Amino acid sequence: MARTWKINGRFLGQPLTGVQRYATEILAAMDRLIQQRHPLTEDLAIEIIAPEGGGDAAQDRFPHIPLRRAGPGSGHLWEQTVLPGQARDAGLLCLCNTAPLLHPRTLLCIHDLNTRLFPQSYSLPYRLYHRHVTPLAARRAAGLVTVSHYSASQIVAFGLAPAGRITVIPNGHEHALRWTARHSDATRKAAGADTIVVIGSPAPHKNVGMLLALAPRLDAFGFRIALVGSLDTRVFQSDGAAASAGNVLALGRLTDNQMAALTGSSLCLAFPSFTEGFGLPPLEAMALGCPVVASDRASMPEICGDAVLYADPGQPEAWLEAFRALRADPGLRFKLTAMGKARAALFSWTDSALAWLELMAKLDGAAPQEPPMV
Repeated sequence: MARTWKINGRFLGQPLTGVQRYATEILAAMDRLIQQRHPLTEDLAIEIIAPEGGGDAAQDRFPHIPLRRAGPGSGHLWEQTVLPGQARDAGLLCLCNTAPLLHPRTLLCIHDLNTRLFPQSYSLPYRLYHRHVTPLAARRAAGLVTVSHYSASQIVAFGLAPAGRITVIPNGHEHALRWTARHSDATRKAAGADTIVVIGSPAPHKNVGMLLALAPRLDAFGFRIALVGSLDTRVFQSDGAAASAGNVLALGRLTDNQMAALTGSSLCLAFPSFTEGFGLPPLEAMALGCPVVASDRASMPEICGDAVLYADPGQPEAWLEAFRALRADPGLRFKLTAMGKARAALFSWTDSALAWLELMAKLDGAAPQEPPMV
């Protein structure tokens, strides 16, 4: 008898951030395992349910996982009203923080609790929704997943679930290896041995304003900042930081291939966040052989290990000293490049997809019960 699962495909209509990347790559890895007829996919009937509209890219990316669009509506209302009915009599996989409250067999991934830790980074509607709905969804889910042990500790600390209910299934790195370095005119101009690449969200928890405020001091030592990314103003609230210094080059959104070219020909990636559920950009940079200077807070030490340089996100001078040390010592750069690639290889989308499939099998009674990975 087939084991039937539906996947919450609401993320397919959303901008690609770390959360949507996680869902996309987990499903892509599952798709490959289905093609390979892995034992955990035997007798498994799986289908993506998504709102009406949007493109058909998912059918190209996941050729062995059918996609069905169902309406009416979209967004949270669709998720709470349409999706439960479409997924009745099946397990439901929700990979992107939210889930319908009325579905009894949901596996839910909560990536972080940043709305609790840094509420000022988020709009009031977003904050209120996650403040009230996420705890209910977590308590009603048949299984709860997060992406790091740090995030698991926060879920426990805020009372959403006890440690024994949480399974840690992290991000992977392999998607970055598929990128082909291709410069745009802007990235070619910005790249160089003195260039520090920064993901440019002005959300306060990302702490980019600290590096922008440091820009004049960096300029005095010949450093430039390549600021990458654009802001989703419906969610994030700017901390007022502006890329106004002459050595700050605001590049806007880049393709994956352009990002590979930029990081591959710059000094390092700087990642100064106060908190992250996982921290995918450092992992991507390490996979590509780009040295990283990372915050020593939250999940970053767990993910990056000893393969990066660390600095206190509240101490700008510590970041300046790290950049200077990295530029002055080619041996250090070579060491971090090698260690970063080795560290990134520990995080596999295939392994994470298998962990999800094991959870699904356990909920179906098709696999031996084992303690969660916490």
